[in-house]
Amino acid sequence: MRKTTPLRAAAAATAVLLTATACSSRRGQEDQDTAAAGACKGQQTTGITDKSIKLGGIYPLSGPASAYGTISKGVAAYFTYVNDKGGIDGRTVQFIVRDDGYQPPKAVEEARRLVEQEKVFAVFQTLGTPSTAAVWDYLDQQKVPQPFVATGASVWGTDDKHPWTIGWQPNYVAEARVYAKYLKEKKPKAEVAVLYQNDDFGKDLFGGFKKAVAGSGIKVVAEESYEVTDPSVSAQMASLSRSRADVLLDVTTPKFGSQALATDAKNTRWNPLHIVNNVSSSAAVLQPVGFKNVQGVVSATYFKDPADPQWADDAEMKTYKEALHKYAPDSDPSNQFNAYGWAVASSLHKALDAMKCPTREGLRDAVRDLKNVKVGLLLPGVTLSTGSDDAFPLETMRLMRFKGERWQLFGKPVDTRKEFGPPAK
Repeated sequence: MRKTTPLRAAAAATAVLLTATACSSRRGQEDQDTAAAGACKGQQTTGITDKSIKLGGIYPLSGPASAYGTISKGVAAYFTYVNDKGGIDGRTVQFIVRDDGYQPPKAVEEARRLVEQEKVFAVFQTLGTPSTAAVWDYLDQQKVPQPFVATGASVWGTDDKHPWTIGWQPNYVAEARVYAKYLKEKKPKAEVAVLYQNDDFGKDLFGGFKKAVAGSGIKVVAEESYEVTDPSVSAQMASLSRSRADVLLDVTTPKFGSQALATDAKNTRWNPLHIVNNVSSSAAVLQPVGFKNVQGVVSATYFKDPADPQWADDAEMKTYKEALHKYAPDSDPSNQFNAYGWAVASSLHKALDAMKCPTREGLRDAVRDLKNVKVGLLLPGVTLSTGSDDAFPLETMRLMRFKGERWQLFGKPVDTRKEFGPPAK
């Protein structure tokens, strides 16, 4: 099993909050939980009936990562749209959103409320590596599915101790390998400066990049980390600029991504190729900097950009934009985070359809047995696939470059598993 010491430490620290009441709360819950009969005898049906499904989501609606909070609006819009069409297999979806402020202890509190008070069928979408790490032991103990978490940490696919949790988006190690492949082809002697968030998210992507360029002519010549509680990254960027590196690898969450891009734009004495990781590639991150100041920035993606005119006549894109206008009129359809929410909710719909049993166990098994499932907002050639030896649903990405007022795809799709193999355990 792949070692992730800081992640494990975070989980252990927050587990203290659960120890005193875990056993008693579970006993109380068992009295109220329901079980299936027939071929699915003994499996859990808490949160699902013939007419409804209750799901819970935990997002940073406030705090330093609040830009991600709008993902929940994309998810909610999808489920409301589906409900108006008759639901999922006749079941109306109730989606309950909780705010953890990007604080792991708060995520634990909200997970307990969703499971023990709201009696949700699954905790669909916990956002962020720290929050997801904080709750996955608890959800595993409670045998509650935690499908398609909103974080690309590779551990969600390499770990074999938490069968109830699985990721969705391409993992950070795979994304790092895509950038490394690009640099090997276009700048084989690159000197790279790296800004990264000092947690498992930042270390996962940065670590994957270092391994991917090992033995090549590419060298990491400077690195700076920041804490999610830091007010800015201006000092780190000033330090990196002194390296005179010709590439900047920017491994940040939205608030700090905007700051790094703005600082880079203001420093006319340093002009590196700026690679920004996918989670900070939304136009909502770039726009405050000014589109004229982010020309040529490179990133990678796997779903259709709602701001890209090439998808204007795409049937799913039209449906998404119409539904968001109708069900979330205060949300911007061109915001990639909203599109992300729609795409991941649509993916869960596919998994729910694939359940052999309408139970928690049925969903747990369905998300690990997906065979080239197509989802409307994913890029052509990108499908959901999992199996007994593959717990990474999405593994194909394409590079993109910012030009004018939008991202433009370039190069061919990169199937990261075929190209590089799975991340090491």
